[in-house]
Amino acid sequence: MPQRDTPIYSLSDRFIDEMAALDPLAATYLGVAGYDDKMTDFSPAGHDARAEHAARTLAALDDLTPSDDAGRLAAGVLRNDLELAVAEHAAGEHLRGIRVIAGDLDGARSIFDLMPADSEGDWENIAARMEAFPTALSGMRTSWREGLVRGVAAPVRQALAVAGQAEAWAGSSDEGFFEGFAASAQVSDGLSRRLKSAARDCSAALVETATFLRGEYARHADPNDGVGEERHAFARRRYLGMSVDAKDAYDWGWDEVARLDAEIRRVGEEILPGASAAEVRHLLDTDPARAVHGEDNLRNWLQELMDEAMAFLIDNKHFDIPQSIRRCEAMISPPGGAAAMYYTGPSEDLSRPGRTWYPLNGRASVPRWGEPTTAYLEGVPGHHLQVAMATVNADQLSRYQRNTFVSGHGEGWALYAERLMDEFGFFTNPDYRLGYLYGQAMRAARVVIDIGLHCGFTIPASWAWHPGEAWTPELALEFLTERSSSDNEFNRSEIDRYLGWPAQAISYKLGERVWLDLRDDAKRRLGAKFNLRDWHAYGLNLGNLGLDLLKSEMARYAA
Repeated sequence: MPQRDTPIYSLSDRFIDEMAALDPLAATYLGVAGYDDKMTDFSPAGHDARAEHAARTLAALDDLTPSDDAGRLAAGVLRNDLELAVAEHAAGEHLRGIRVIAGDLDGARSIFDLMPADSEGDWENIAARMEAFPTALSGMRTSWREGLVRGVAAPVRQALAVAGQAEAWAGSSDEGFFEGFAASAQVSDGLSRRLKSAARDCSAALVETATFLRGEYARHADPNDGVGEERHAFARRRYLGMSVDAKDAYDWGWDEVARLDAEIRRVGEEILPGASAAEVRHLLDTDPARAVHGEDNLRNWLQELMDEAMAFLIDNKHFDIPQSIRRCEAMISPPGGAAAMYYTGPSEDLSRPGRTWYPLNGRASVPRWGEPTTAYLEGVPGHHLQVAMATVNADQLSRYQRNTFVSGHGEGWALYAERLMDEFGFFTNPDYRLGYLYGQAMRAARVVIDIGLHCGFTIPASWAWHPGEAWTPELALEFLTERSSSDNEFNRSEIDRYLGWPAQAISYKLGERVWLDLRDDAKRRLGAKFNLRDWHAYGLNLGNLGLDLLKSEMARYAA
């Protein structure tokens, strides 16, 4: 067991403490206490302070020598992220944080979903943070203006999409998010008035930001949707933690799409013989008997799916799961955000559980067929086991290792977890198996869409569908829709996501490929001695790390 007082571990722990003071929203997201009443500074000065902190920590890390394997791994994880943070800041990426998911505005709004709201003191924190929200948005606009001056602009498509989000949260036609949030507080009259006043100011700041994005920013924004090969290569390193050849990944993605298309047709025949894929989807989407109706029923059903998976994994000894993280809580996310389900991890002290968030966005009913596979990816055994296991492994991992997230590792594990549930027999129902296959097909489609749009690759001449043509957002939407179990609103949101968050969407399939290759390698090396439970434990106990580091560490696994 590593000694937690080694210099590398101490530096990693100290970095989290110092980061929390510089980025209170990240502190709340990670469950670090003491910052829930504060807002992150999104002005250029705030971004500079966080970059300087990363550079100082990196310099301190350079002066340390690991004394054992645990220290070597802790140093490698910290170094990878710090180097990327410094490089991204130098490239001006912080000056164009305008995207529909994981952008500046989305982060500042969605943090309120994670804040405790049970006591008067909790609502005091919420009120203070709401009062600081307009200043945070002002800082964003200042940074975005500086980006325009420096020639570092977000695409106009993202600016307009984020403006729409801001207007939805402001409540242009009905009650806005903050007004509804404030009205839900059961608090003293004085605090209630304070909350309602702050909520009005928040909505006004959102309207001002939307007006800025639609007007001044959109006039000078980048007219191109794609970022180009150079920026995409940098993004691949960020989200995968390894170097990936874009053309190799693009070609592999097309092979995966073809494989999954064939499997989808085969399972569709089981559900509705002789029908087209679109006709099968229409049946599954419109049959009332195949839907769950009402918000409470949906939340309860999603909770049952995760509870059932948790019990199965424990009873069949596929994972050794501590009692403290045996529940992942199903939640319904507020309207206005991205259309995809997502996961938030537990707080450091486990007082806040891991949670999945499902967006209804005004729908009264949800078709069942595509949701079990997503619950397994976002919840159990996907992100929840990975993130929560890292949280409880305080005796093995540095504080930084427990709180970082590299998408290729994390999303790759989550997609591997879906496949694992298929291997365990959870998709014997043809409807649910088709949902699983469409989930896989959508992630394969992401690889070719993302790389094709951003790197300028054409559709292969060997395909009957638009052979040799250049990708456009419209073609991307058509291609994705054929391989998605979701509705048009979700699919449109996905295209905005891929264009605004380059290389993140490819991390699922390419990360899953690494996990599967590593499992196959261990089976070959160990033969009859290979034990899946032990292999999973070894992998999860490493915490979150880049895929290059994962490959080198998993090569050390021995039964």
